[in-house]
Amino acid sequence: MENQKLINFLNQLLSNYHVMYVKLHRYHWFVQGRHFFQLHETFEEMYTMFASDLDQIAERILMIDGKPLATMVKYLKETTLNEANADDKENEMVAQLVQDYGQIISEIKKEGLPLASEIEDNPTEDLLISIQAKLEKYVWMLHAYRAYE
Repeated sequence: MENQKLINFLNQLLSNYHVMYVKLHRYHWFVQGRHFFQLHETFEEMYTMFASDLDQIAERILMIDGKPLATMVKYLKETTLNEANADDKENEMVAQLVQDYGQIISEIKKEGLPLASEIEDNPTEDLLISIQAKLEKYVWMLHAYRAYE
């Protein structure tokens, strides 16, 4: 299949999104410190965005004749990210998110967009660009948050 590499990339992205969804829930539940209220709310906003994008990624895989992964075992096998540690301090949580979002952005730029472009799959390019833009905004916001540490 001409688009199998793109399907594989999207399944990796789907796996990363599932790991991020769980990680953000853990951070939302376990965050402590003087920024509790702000971070608790922000982490909920983030995992809500990830939930919405999860569905879009899976549906896109189906639209291009692929099969989205649908088990935690497969997500953990395909992810390029690490799971969260509930004992992380708030500054460690924010730093980890900056790193994770940066990694996903890099993978989109270096792998996903070139694969979609190669087979002229403009809707997948649009989806990936949209995801990249959201993550870049969060990276910017998290950097601004960390500027006062």
